[in-house]
Amino acid sequence: MTRMKLTQPVEDYLKCIYELGGGLERVSTNQLAECLDITPASVTGMLKKLAENEPALIDYQKHHGAVLTETGMNAALEIVRHHRLLEMFLHQVLGFDWDEVHDEADRLEHVISEAFEERIARVMGEPKIDPHGDPIPTRDLKMPEMSGQPLADLRPNQAGVVQRVHDESPELLRYLGQIGLFPKTRLEILAYSPLDENISLQVEGHPAPVVLGPGITREVIVKVDP
Repeated sequence: MTRMKLTQPVEDYLKCIYELGGGLERVSTNQLAECLDITPASVTGMLKKLAENEPALIDYQKHHGAVLTETGMNAALEIVRHHRLLEMFLHQVLGFDWDEVHDEADRLEHVISEAFEERIARVMGEPKIDPHGDPIPTRDLKMPEMSGQPLADLRPNQAGVVQRVHDESPELLRYLGQIGLFPKTRLEILAYSPLDENISLQVEGHPAPVVLGPGITREVIVKVDP
């Protein structure tokens, strides 16, 4: 699929709108300002430009935020595909740790060609997920559906497989790597404390049970055994 020629700031906006709203829910200017680390006033100006683009990339309504149009959705999914393929390439081929690839991919996602995207996808055997377990959009820009629930919702005697881990915090990823809590790793819930919401669990391959607080368990998505 031919990629739209967009500037890096525009691609950053579209990707943030997608990641915050999933392409379906409206995203506020304050949410985008936090995502992009800029002022809300700057966000408002750019949203108006994206809405006035031909074709329009977003539908923007004052006080109601923005949602992607079909054109904007395709552009967002294209940059997400680039980002997640790059993360996998950096991890699998170049040996970067999973806590290092996000920022590197952020820098590279805007500049690789479609030919480069195709080559790295073939070299890696058409990966379906990135190192954090997030699905990689297909070539025709369809996002595979994934089920699962936060580890924070699980209770004793439940078990399952880690599906994905939110990748915004390198510190979190480094800690989870130390205890072996990667995508596709099995775990079993041993105990839950309602007082502090801590969860004790056994991680496959880890010699002793570990206790995780809600600040961590909310960031880990698990496919629970039926």
